[in-house]
Amino acid sequence: MTPAQQNPLLGVFWMLLTGLCFIAVTALVKVLGTRIPAPEAAFLRYILGLVFLIPFLGSLRDIKLDRATWKLFGWRGLAHTLAVSLWFFAMARIPIADVTAMNYLSPIYVTIGAALFLGERLALRRIIAALAALLGALIILRPGIREVGPGHIAMIFTAMLMGASYLMAKMLSERCSAGVVVAMLSISCTIGLLPLAALNWVTPTWWELLILMGVATAATAGHYTMTLAFRAAPLTVTQPVTFLQLVWAVTLGITVFGEPLDPFVILGGTIIVGSVCFISWREAVLKRKAITPNVTATKV
Repeated sequence: MTPAQQNPLLGVFWMLLTGLCFIAVTALVKVLGTRIPAPEAAFLRYILGLVFLIPFLGSLRDIKLDRATWKLFGWRGLAHTLAVSLWFFAMARIPIADVTAMNYLSPIYVTIGAALFLGERLALRRIIAALAALLGALIILRPGIREVGPGHIAMIFTAMLMGASYLMAKMLSERCSAGVVVAMLSISCTIGLLPLAALNWVTPTWWELLILMGVATAATAGHYTMTLAFRAAPLTVTQPVTFLQLVWAVTLGITVFGEPLDPFVILGGTIIVGSVCFISWREAVLKRKAITPNVTATKV
């Protein structure tokens, strides 16, 4: 999709839906707990999610990809396999707000990577909006003396690997349909997670399988809407919207998991929402200017 055909507001809309799906994933994994090892939980999430590939079997049989695209799918599968294993490990051990906030390192890596490797223009207003949103996340976390456990360390590497995965998803979304991108991710992650899961297998209960089926449903929907967002607008527009997930995560923690309300959360959330609103409004204004001909051009 060319810049003239892109729709920043539509991209923001799809990314908002993506955020809601991923927050649902977070809640369900939190409920799942630690009995199932992280690689196994991630493997079950992906193998159960293969049911959603049925509508795309025809398109998968007919796809003809060049060698570079296959390699890109492979590298994305590897990065995402490691990332989801670490994420499942962290999610079961540290608070939802911590996991979600540390995920905001990913958009920073993506935004920088998009400018360096995809040639996307990184305007000053986008830099300021992204940094302001990150500042909001830091206010919620209140950096200071905090115990850094294995879950926090896992999230540091998760953010790096997720950033790489999202960047490759953007590249793949320009070569393949959203359905193919999501399907190939599910297949590659299932294959990659199998040997890790087999190392320490714990037989899941029917309740745990039901939870993981819910995780698979929400995650598959999230990856599909994320791919649609990437098609509709540049990464530097869609990625700042993901900061809203932190606001939703804190709300979820308060209402469902009994986490106390923190005034710093309100302040940080306000900064985040303001940043997202600004960048969406500014991109919409610029797009209208780009597609509206000037007076001279309309004269016959």
